[in-house]
Amino acid sequence: MIDLPWPVMSVVIMAIGVLIGILVIWRMLRDRKSGFPAQDERTKKVTGKAASYAFLFGVYFMMALAAANLTNQEFGGSPFLDAGYALVISTLVQSLTFLGLRVYFNRKGEV
Repeated sequence: MIDLPWPVMSVVIMAIGVLIGILVIWRMLRDRKSGFPAQDERTKKVTGKAASYAFLFGVYFMMALAAANLTNQEFGGSPFLDAGYALVISTLVQSLTFLGLRVYFNRKGEV
């Protein structure tokens, strides 16, 4: 595993958060200018479906990550990832899965 110092990782995580925030705000302002409503029935349904799929995917990913860590610790002597990196990776996977699924379901048309 790459052993990056925590200040570098915290800056990278902050940059990703700021970038996602800027993209969300830009899209909200663009939709408001074009006259689209912020929430309607279809948007709520798409968001709910994407959230439930992302939650399940995130739970299964965390279970697989925990199993890999446990297996590596038992047979290799040290965990695959420490708890901090595992938490950050799990959060990013779940968040990016939600965003990707929401975009996919919005473009797909039928929910």
